[in-house]
Order: sequence, then structure tokens, then C-alpha cells
Amino acid sequence: MDHDPAEALGGGAREARGAREGFPRRQSAREAAARTYARALPIVPVRARGMTIEGADGCRYLDCLSGAGALALGHNHPVVLEAIRKVLDSGAPLNALDLATPVKDAFVTELFRTLPPGLADRARIRFCGPTGNDAVRTANELVRAAAGRAPGLLSGDEAAIVRVAYPQDCTDLSRAGAAAPPAGVIVESVQGEGGVFPVPDSWLRRVRQLTADRSVPLIADEIQTGVGRTGAFWAVEHSGVTPDVMVLSEAIGGSLPLAVVVYRDDLDDLDPGEPGTPTGTFRGNQLAMAAGTATLAHVRENRLAERASSLGARMLHQLRSFSGDVACVGEVRGRGLMIGVELVDESGETESALELAAEVQRECLRRGLIVGLGGRHARVVRLLPPLTITDEQAAAVLDRLTDAIQAAAQRRQGTTRQGTTRQGTTRQGTTRQGTTLQRGGTSRTHRAP
Repeated sequence: MDHDPAEALGGGAREARGAREGFPRRQSAREAAARTYARALPIVPVRARGMTIEGADGCRYLDCLSGAGALALGHNHPVVLEAIRKVLDSGAPLNALDLATPVKDAFVTELFRTLPPGLADRARIRFCGPTGNDAVRTANELVRAAAGRAPGLLSGDEAAIVRVAYPQDCTDLSRAGAAAPPAGVIVESVQGEGGVFPVPDSWLRRVRQLTADRSVPLIADEIQTGVGRTGAFWAVEHSGVTPDVMVLSEAIGGSLPLAVVVYRDDLDDLDPGEPGTPTGTFRGNQLAMAAGTATLAHVRENRLAERASSLGARMLHQLRSFSGDVACVGEVRGRGLMIGVELVDESGETESALELAAEVQRECLRRGLIVGLGGRHARVVRLLPPLTITDEQAAAVLDRLTDAIQAAAQRRQGTTRQGTTRQGTTRQGTTRQGTTLQRGGTSRTHRAP
């Protein structure tokens, strides 16, 4: 976490302090209590580039939240900005509903180029509302219309959906709670918000076989796992499975809101005007499509999925080695650059583990690291860094995270000294092990002697 020395003097410091305190105070007074990230992360971002966010108070942070996974290339990547400016400068419509445009055509062409081969050859695409939830609902309507009944899903947020243990041995699809085979089965290859649980590839292949034998569409939820995040362009590809439907959002919009459903062409039997026909004002967001095209192409051309696989494996290995010496870390799991560190309390109390996770998140923020929480009871620290993260930044992330975990654990045990750390005082840009400096967009942690 850095501070501009000029900001620390006189009126600049007062302005910075006012900005830091004023914006959150007004947000709290004006916005609904449903705020989530703002409660845990009391910062006011004013500038961002790559993996670095700068707050209104001059502090800089390494962002391992990445817009909940929507920023595959990090903040304001040059190829994304160039694509957006090109559309703005061209005078093209910014919202074209579902009309054909050159921007949309380029997006669909690039997206289809990345699809699993078995699906790409016969794919159709359906644009829907701009969120992942919109895409899940659209996929639900798609398979329900094709089968003439409501689908039972293995995972999802639809109110009428039957949920089952994840993953379970599905020897019979009727065990998912439906009287008859469901109209569709939707699966996340890596559960994200659920706590970063990768499913075994063999299990997913078994589900694919069961659904294929019964002519039940398999829907791959790639909302958070897609676009190279897990070390393959699409997470389902790890298992060699070809789904019938893919639900896509977040990173496909290149940081802007966009969601689509890609599916096998024989499922496209819905006549225009029938119930379930997708509608929505923001299906034609041209800026999101342009940003998405640039992001998809950059990830593909620069082999960032392979990069996520190798770097993610190293980070997982280092975190697992660290966990062997720390009692409060229960399990480290993930795939690629989708990593979760589950925290536990030696007493076994859920509430205590939740408080520990929240304390770790706060300690990370003090050290200039932004992380998310997820999983049952929000006790899993989640890392979703951009695919452009450097080796140096990855090392800084691990240093700050492990340091934060140790500090939080010590505080819980009542052994942490207030205001003073093992090697110095924690204050503004100084961490427990030294000072973190920002140069040229890359964070470097300098150890104190």
C-alpha cells in the first residue's frame, strides 16, 4: 500500500482524509443496506490500472477481487480501452437492441472461435440481460421450452430448482429430486461463491454420460470460471466434456455488463413471441461487446489460460505448504487463478471462523491487498487476480496474505501487540515485513532489514 508523499502534507492530507471518510458516509446514508463489498472494503477507488487500485486517500492496493472475476485483464487494460474508444469515436450506436451490427458480429465470431470444438460447430447464441443471473434464467427457459417441463438443476439460484449435494454420485438423475428426468442439469466446474470447490473431472464426465444417455441437456455455468480463469479457456474443458449449453457472463464483457447463452442448435426451437423469448433493453450493449471481443482475443492470442494454469499451480503449492504450519487454515483449493483458502477455528465454532475470515480480510486491506470472502458462512478467502498478474505481483500477494493470516490468528489468540508488529509499526504504506513500493504498475515488497 503506497502513499504519495505530496499527499501527506498540509491541505493535501486533509483533502485525502475528507475524501476517504466523506464518500463512504454519504453512501451509507443514501444506499440500501444491501451493500456487500463496501461494508468489508471501506475504500474509495479513484484510479486503477492492471492489478493496482488507488484510493481517494492515495493508498494503493493489489486487487485480487477483480470485479468478482469480471476483469480478466485487470483494470483499464490498453486493448480494452482502445476497443471502447474506437466504438465511441466511430459514432456507432451504443445500444442496438438485438439488431445486427459490425461490433456484435465481431464479438460472436471471436467467442465462437474459443468454444469447445464439439459445440462450436453447431452453436447458437442468445443475448439476454447483462448479468449472470439473467443468463441462468435464460438457459432455464431454453431447456424448459425444449422439454416442455421445468428443469431440475444441480446448482443454481432459481426459486423452483432442486439442489443436491455438490458433487454427489448421481447414478440416477431422478435422485436430484425430480419425478422424471429433468429438462436440464446445470453445473459449475468450480464452485465460486460457494467456496472454490473444483469438481472431479471424472464426476463431470459421469454426469455428462448420464445426461447424454437420457437426452437431458447439460448446462455448463461458466459465468465466473470462463475466459481462462481456471487454466483452460472454459473450465469444463478440463474434463474433456462438451456441454449442450454454456452460460457466460462477467469476463466476456471485458469489464462491462454482458451475458449470453450459447447452446446446441437443435435446442433452438422457440418461436418469436412465445413465452420465454428473451427480451431486455440492454441486450445490445456495443461497448461491452467491443471490450469483450478485445478481451477474448487477447486471452487467446497470449495464451493467458496456460499462464493461469502454471502460475495458479505454483500459488496453490506455496499456500498449501504455508497451511501445514498454521492451524487456522483448514484447506487450500482451487484451479488456475481461482483460489480459495478456507479458515477454521480450533474450537470448531462456525461463528468464530467467520470472524477470523473477516479479520484476515481486514488485515489484508491494511497491507494493501484486496481479497473476497465466500463459501458457507463466508470463511473462505478468495483470490481472483487478473490473468495478467506478474510473478512479482503473485509473490507480493502471497506475502501479504500469509502475513495477514498469521496476524489475524495471533490477534485471535490475544498475542498480537497493538500498534507494533514483529519488525516495525503498521502505518499507512508500511507492512509488518517492510514497505511496499509501486513503480511502473508493478508492486514490489521490500523486506525490512
